[in-house]
Amino acid sequence: MKQSLQLRTSQHLALTPQLQQSIRLLQLSTLELHQELEQLLTDNPLLERLDDPLDHSLRLLADGAINQQAPATEAPAEGPQAEAASAEADTYEAPGADTESTTPDADMDWGDSGRSKNSDDEEARPQLEAHHCTLREHLMEQMRVTVLEMRDRALVELIIDALDENGYLEEALEEIHARLPEELEVEIEELQTALKLLQSFDPVGVGARNAAECLAIQIRRLPGVPLVTRRMALAIVENHLAWFAQRDFNKLKKALLCDDEDLREAQAVIRQCNPHPGAAFASDVSDYVVPDVIVKKSRNGWQVSLNNDVMPRLRVNQMYANLLKQGKGESAMGAQLQEAKWLIKNMRQRFDTILRVAQAIVERQKNFFSHGAVAMRPLVLREIADTLGLHESTISRVTTQKYMLTPHGMFELKYFFGSHVATEAGGEASSTAIRALIVQLTGAEDPKNPLSDSKIADMLGEQGMVIARRTVAKYREALKIPPVSLRKSL
Repeated sequence: MKQSLQLRTSQHLALTPQLQQSIRLLQLSTLELHQELEQLLTDNPLLERLDDPLDHSLRLLADGAINQQAPATEAPAEGPQAEAASAEADTYEAPGADTESTTPDADMDWGDSGRSKNSDDEEARPQLEAHHCTLREHLMEQMRVTVLEMRDRALVELIIDALDENGYLEEALEEIHARLPEELEVEIEELQTALKLLQSFDPVGVGARNAAECLAIQIRRLPGVPLVTRRMALAIVENHLAWFAQRDFNKLKKALLCDDEDLREAQAVIRQCNPHPGAAFASDVSDYVVPDVIVKKSRNGWQVSLNNDVMPRLRVNQMYANLLKQGKGESAMGAQLQEAKWLIKNMRQRFDTILRVAQAIVERQKNFFSHGAVAMRPLVLREIADTLGLHESTISRVTTQKYMLTPHGMFELKYFFGSHVATEAGGEASSTAIRALIVQLTGAEDPKNPLSDSKIADMLGEQGMVIARRTVAKYREALKIPPVSLRKSL
């Protein structure tokens, strides 16, 4: 077979750097977008941000004094060269943003009117976050005023260091005693005494070795509980806690030889206890979600708008753009100028796409915004993609980790998409609407006779929704609703 060279022309798709950046920016969340933007601002000197996130932060002068003057924006350049550079530089700003700059003299007023604006000390002085007291610090403070002997303090502190975040002592005293050096001559009885002393501290129940001991310590210290009810509650948590957790009230009544009223009183006492006494001192910081789009009711219907607080205002640095236009810049700066323009264009395209997708979702889920989750209609990504002329993967990127603020709360855009369930009339019902109905049914059920999964399926069938029992169980578990045995009460 003879070898030869041939030339052929063909067409194929290629991901350009600009397209790759556009795809990457589209799938980022708001937090990830701003982190990516800060890195790009550091790497590219031709890109600058008009809205400084630290504008309202406390600023210090070189001598350590507080700077009361707001940072002045850079005065615009004058002349034909500046106009040409301004026309060349692309700018992306949030819709409705005020781009007018104010001079420092206009903001500073040394008269009585200026002092009256900041007369309140809370507004004039920065608010500092209070120190968070940990469980160890809280217990150590009580030990310093309770225990006088240094040896006893050391043993109590040893047990405090062995507590977990919930205040439990998971390690056995024998294991703690085995770790101690023999020359200290510490007896196991001393550790037991130190543990008893620790269990008398606040919060009540700290230092317990299991849930039964934690609840028993709290029940013994509850005020105003009748003696018979206290004894019954102690018997339940010390001997029959598993039955109580499973709500097996018949076995409890047989074991305790009591009636429903006595068991109900003991149950009320146990519910006053906290099985995690150290959880109040946890330092978990709540994560707040910032919406990308906001939906409001107007005379013309539901209006969708972008959240200006999460939209950065970017532009190309005018000074560098002017130098490049005059031919005084380096070739590397030319590439950075092009990258800055790409970023500004891709940023605009990102928010435009999010707005278009949100508007299409609101247009199809009007009943949800008017009546709630029970009126949600089935919706798939393909329907939105065909409407907007976009690919289904693009819709998937847009709806991931993007949030919408509605009169019913904050929802991820993916929340409005769901599978469908056939109805007897030949129509379709959204799975989200079925979940909402399950929540309503279980919320209105009789606590003494809760609804089973089969009964819920039958009740949904009476409303025309054909759904199997296992599907109800799957939705119920996704909603974190306990099974029928754990929802039963006396």
